Amino acid sequence: MNYLLDTHVFLWALTKTEELSRKAKEAIENPGNEIYISAISFWEISIKTRLKKLDLGPLRPDDLLQYAEKMEFQAISLTPEEAMTYYKLNENSHSDPFDRMLVWQAISRNMALISKDNEFAKFIPYGLTLVW
Repeated sequence: MNYLLDTHVFLWALTKTEELSRKAKEAIENPGNEIYISAISFWEISIKTRLKKLDLGPLRPDDLLQYAEKMEFQAISLTPEEAMTYYKLNENSHSDPFDRMLVWQAISRNMALISKDNEFAKFIPYGLTLVW
């Protein structure tokens, strides 16, 4: 199965595995699954680090792709098609642009999104498969 990691799940997979749910750990560690991290998450991490809203400790945003690759996570970009069709995501109460685009990528690519964010349940009626 294909899984897209929410930003916090990616960071926890790197530094705080005890924060991950059992289901999240099982999905991430299962060698039969493909695990993806979006460029959107790298962008979010970089912005929040610059604004000092996120402390990565000894890690730097520049190094995260290398860590993802070591963990055999596949990095994906935002495609023009995903950007152009984003307007089709009709749920309007959740306003975080990073979250919304990750949700849209997961729906568009038929991936399950691994996230602890309870707000994402709002997107299930719109095609999101959510794992936690």
